[in-house]
Amino acid sequence: MENNEVQLSQLLQVRRDKLKELQEAGKDPFKITKYDRTHTSKDISEGAKEEERTVVARGEEKEIIAKISPLDGQVVSVAGRIMSKRGMGKVGFVHIADREGQVQLFVKNDILGEEEYARFKKLDIGDIIGAKGEVFTTQTGEISVRVSEITLLSKSLIPLPEKFHGLVDTDMRYRQRYVDLIMNREVKDTFIKRSQILSSIRRYLDSLGFLEVETPVLVANAGGAAARPFETHFNALDEDFKLRISLELYLKRLIVGGLEKVYEIGRVFRNECLDTRHNPEFTLMELYQAYTDYHGMMDLTENLFRHVANEVLGTTKIVYNGIEMDLGKPFERITMLDAVKKYSGVDFNEINSTEEAKKIADEHHVEYEAHHTKGDILNLFFEEFVEEHLLQPTFVMDHPVEISPLTKKKPENPDYVERFEFFMNGWEMANAYSELNDPIDQRERFKAQEALLALGDDEANTTDEDFMRALEIGMAPTGGIGYGIDRMCMLFTDSAAIRDVLLFPTMKTLENN
Repeated sequence: MENNEVQLSQLLQVRRDKLKELQEAGKDPFKITKYDRTHTSKDISEGAKEEERTVVARGEEKEIIAKISPLDGQVVSVAGRIMSKRGMGKVGFVHIADREGQVQLFVKNDILGEEEYARFKKLDIGDIIGAKGEVFTTQTGEISVRVSEITLLSKSLIPLPEKFHGLVDTDMRYRQRYVDLIMNREVKDTFIKRSQILSSIRRYLDSLGFLEVETPVLVANAGGAAARPFETHFNALDEDFKLRISLELYLKRLIVGGLEKVYEIGRVFRNECLDTRHNPEFTLMELYQAYTDYHGMMDLTENLFRHVANEVLGTTKIVYNGIEMDLGKPFERITMLDAVKKYSGVDFNEINSTEEAKKIADEHHVEYEAHHTKGDILNLFFEEFVEEHLLQPTFVMDHPVEISPLTKKKPENPDYVERFEFFMNGWEMANAYSELNDPIDQRERFKAQEALLALGDDEANTTDEDFMRALEIGMAPTGGIGYGIDRMCMLFTDSAAIRDVLLFPTMKTLENN
């Protein structure tokens, strides 16, 4: 066993010995079921006023700026995890952390009592304690609690990381998110902000009359997106099921049922790669509104993003990786044809056949598959030459019909559909349609998808007969959109990778836990 392993083993044993001593003395912290906390660290510091003070240190007078809490002089009960601890004989200082931040505890032998002070000195960093005492400001100007009573609420049996601000190993940070949250305040702030983003979205949509609903995760037919599903077996029914890849087909059934404005925020599952922007399970929001189209979805999206930024960040300007994006200005709207022409120089309006499109693709070194058509190749050009330039909020409209099996065709040009993708920072943030409500056309699109499936495209859709039945009953003209919530959270928190905004991202299982 190496030296550091020996040292760790000894530290673990010391902590267990301390716990055993407490238990034998009838002070078992794990038998405590609750603690009556009256205030958080934020309650104590919020609204503090600055005042100048004169202190004497080493025989010299000096002026300091002290913050005075509105609770100054009041008795409070606080609770949290010990993050630092230092003692000077019969006086000790401890910083404890709760969800809102940290507060300093001032512990003195003659206030606490010799027996309790002795127990205090045996506390370890990482222990969770409750403390009662009077709020005051120390001579160095820090708001603190002068402790009259300490209760050990949970004994930490494994030491927290030392010498580092958090975990050094990024992989371990994701695997042990609980330690990451303890050691890195900015990580905790990111996930608090994620929760605020979701709450803000819900409040905004609810104010517009949308209903939040829930739809099945286990489905017989995983449709509504181009993705490979995960598959599982339901023992009770002896049937194979899939995990949903989108929320679309069930939500549109609800539009048929007359709910008119619905949304769902939920996990979807796609059997795809792991990278900085992709996780096999991620949070998607889809919403559908009867009697509007994709232009209505553009207006809603622009207003939604602006509202959430203002409410959560207090500004419409987002800085991500040093790039400022302004949600306060009108979002750009451009067709896919015009975007490809602008950034690649190729005008697909002048290309009359798939053969010509493939020739142009060869000239521009754009790879394609044998079954791809002109519309597919237009989309490949867009991905190759355009996406990286779309840093500011941009709606890219009017996609080729070949890549949009659930979207209404443009009446004036049936080779294209009423669809847009919303881009920021070069990322697709949302995908919206004027929803296809013609059941005859929809069945033909499903047939085309099944033909692609037969050719080896394992992301193609298959016909959902129950959904077809719903369309045949009749669906009103409808606008629909899906938002990648995780990417939105990445932008709003300046997080480098999707794993930084997922509390528990998907990780390869370690062989030796």
